[in-house]
Amino acid sequence: MWRGILIFLLLAVSAADARPRQINSIPFSHEPCSVLDGRPCTPSYCSPLEPGPCIPEIDYPYGQNLQLTIESVPSDADRAKYRKPDHDLDTIGDLFAELRSCWSPPSNNAREGMQMSVRFSFNKAGGLIGPPRLTFATAGVPSETRITYLNAINSSLKACLPLKFTGGLGGALAGRPIAIRYVDNRELAR
Repeated sequence: MWRGILIFLLLAVSAADARPRQINSIPFSHEPCSVLDGRPCTPSYCSPLEPGPCIPEIDYPYGQNLQLTIESVPSDADRAKYRKPDHDLDTIGDLFAELRSCWSPPSNNAREGMQMSVRFSFNKAGGLIGPPRLTFATAGVPSETRITYLNAINSSLKACLPLKFTGGLGGALAGRPIAIRYVDNRELAR
């Protein structure tokens, strides 16, 4: 009988102490870690003794949606991101670098501060699935300027195609929408 009471008390104490595991909303790499924390300092830590799901806390460099900003004149810190890869594209970073290196802004009918966004998808072989769709253009810009920039975007993309994807990246990207925002940040003479 005492054994049953002892087991009941242990279960009651452990149930009272069992709190749902809080998932940290701060990515792992941005959270300070100390030897006094009482928990391991690893990106994903799971224990069979903890209730709740095992969710790794990994700081992914790219979001679930593939969005990219391309500037006509990159900052000094971003110049390396605009260098064309010398190998088949194997990562999203390689894809973004290739797309950045393809961009050449229009020389005539250009407007300082002009922004345009397009959305498109690639097929497995590295070609476009349909033409890029315009999703945003700077307000108050004449239609001739918008057409000039859209033609520059289309010709820049066509000059790069077909992209040389590895089998893994081609299969992962096929049909997924990619949104690119083009920013003409050149200082143009008026």
